[in-house]
Amino acid sequence: MQSAAVLCADIGGSFIKFGISRKSGQVEELARVPVPKSDSRELAEALRNLADDADASGILPIGLSTAGLVDPVTGKGLSANIPCLTGLPIAEAFSQATGRSVFAANDADCLTLAEANDGVGRGHSVVFCIIIGTGIGGGIAVDGRILRGAGGVTGEWGHGPALNTSVEIGGRQIHVPRFSCGCGQSGCVDTIGGARGIEKLHELFHGEERSSHRIIEDWQAKDAEARETIEAYLQLVADPLAVAINTVGPSIVPVGGGLASAAALIAALDEAVRARILNRLDRPLLVPAIRREDGGLMGAAVLARQGVADARAA
Repeated sequence: MQSAAVLCADIGGSFIKFGISRKSGQVEELARVPVPKSDSRELAEALRNLADDADASGILPIGLSTAGLVDPVTGKGLSANIPCLTGLPIAEAFSQATGRSVFAANDADCLTLAEANDGVGRGHSVVFCIIIGTGIGGGIAVDGRILRGAGGVTGEWGHGPALNTSVEIGGRQIHVPRFSCGCGQSGCVDTIGGARGIEKLHELFHGEERSSHRIIEDWQAKDAEARETIEAYLQLVADPLAVAINTVGPSIVPVGGGLASAAALIAALDEAVRARILNRLDRPLLVPAIRREDGGLMGAAVLARQGVADARAA
């Protein structure tokens, strides 16, 4: 199956990226069209048209990377960004609509597959890929295959009341409230771990609005206020992330999402995390993912190849 061609789609909140992978480790984006968010039939039709344009034979399977969760037992989706996927048995419905074998997983899992098989995690037995961007997410791969938990929830270290309520900066204890999270809980890493979270912390500490990019740049330039913000951010995020790493036991943690491009920030977070975990390492554990641009498509292609191989073995 390593050389078998497969189709792949990355269904995000705004666009469907569609491509073909003619062999393992390579993917070619063929088209990008808007996502019909509220009508699953329109979405299925768009997917069918893209697949037929790419493969007139109607034979090639499709791997799907989707925003939101995919239950591994029922196959049903749960997606805030694409409402028509919620409650839909995604692979089954799109397989019927396209006449092809379809395999689906969420976008964090697909990035994890891409990194574990064709990225910085290649050759590592346990890969814990984390997303630090607008929100916080993650996925786990063992021996190149994603670990699918109950309800499709695996590697989601961003949710649950995990945050400390104070940080120590310059000898001072600073109170940090448990901010409300979109998941319905409060105190989740998701509330402060992403780019908006850095901005939220800065406004809390200093009473002014700055963009996350500006805060990170000012921190690197040794601005005192930005330094306090980032020091607090590192403490708050490193603690729950260290617990997750101790639990999962990865030998590499690829970092995706928008903040992965801030190399100095990821290096500082890596240092803070390695000081907190039981398996003390003298090398970086958190490293920027190298499949950040095509991870959805690449992971979907890996998913399709593995799905076809499993079906044949059965």
